[in-house]
Amino acid sequence: MPNARLRYVARRIVQAIPILLAIIILNFCLLKLAPGDAVDVLAGEAGSATPEYMEQLRAKFGLDQPLPIQLANYVGRIAVGDFGYSFRHEMPVWDLIVDRLGPTMILMVTTIVLAVGLGILLGLLAAVNLNTWRDSLISVLALVSYATPLFWVGLMLIVVFSINLGWFPTSGMENVAAFNEGWDRVWDIAHHLVLPAITLSLFYLALYTRLMRASMLEQAGMDYVTTARAKGVTEGRITFKHVLRNALLPVVTMAGVQVSAMIGGSVIVETVFGWPGLGQLAFESLFARDLNLLLGIFFLSAVLVLVVNLLVDILYTFLDPRIELS
Repeated sequence: MPNARLRYVARRIVQAIPILLAIIILNFCLLKLAPGDAVDVLAGEAGSATPEYMEQLRAKFGLDQPLPIQLANYVGRIAVGDFGYSFRHEMPVWDLIVDRLGPTMILMVTTIVLAVGLGILLGLLAAVNLNTWRDSLISVLALVSYATPLFWVGLMLIVVFSINLGWFPTSGMENVAAFNEGWDRVWDIAHHLVLPAITLSLFYLALYTRLMRASMLEQAGMDYVTTARAKGVTEGRITFKHVLRNALLPVVTMAGVQVSAMIGGSVIVETVFGWPGLGQLAFESLFARDLNLLLGIFFLSAVLVLVVNLLVDILYTFLDPRIELS
């Protein structure tokens, strides 16, 4: 089985190459459709750039080349691991992305753990207590969380818990002026993480709760459950040994698919809370026409989605040994 998994991973990596190439070309062409470029932004901020100086800048950045040549140059650089140069930040794109990747991963991993973990628990409780007040309460809370915009939740949490109660900071990832180290720094980051993680996880928590509840009810009506009851197996063993494992499969599938949506949601949350992650960096680079940086973030996001979906497929085999990797 380990060799089969290794062969499967190698095959998926090879299959991902044309997918990534298509994503690179599509992102490049779509961003080039936007009016203006980095030179227009830099000239506008300088206020006195002459047409000759702007032409010099475009020649320096390679923006005076025809689009097919720009695309070929960009694909060639990506093939050797060169993400280009950010003219806005005056440093390599890869260094910028690595610097912001850590905060985004902290936010995303915390959000996934909260949303999937609590969603499974609440969906299980709702299904076990079907048509009771617990089921109704969980269903109503899930519906309200699903229908509430992320930015509104974030702003209300700031107003209530930061401004009025003073329990949590309003923005940022840590108190840089405190020069915390070790566990003091970990605690400081965790303190700043509470409100952004709750905001981003509420929407997905509602989704996984409803999905888990529906999946549990569907599995509970299967023939193998009826057979288990006929054999005298206890309800607790049926629920946790048989139904729960099969009901988890659609939740895990949805979690893998929604990684890309979660990255999109992090743009809003990181902007509202001033969280210094990739989402905020993408938002800033979009308005600065920093296309090299934006393309680098998009490429990394695509790689992240492919990796997570591969991990989900491998996780299937642990949840249900009947599933084979092929």
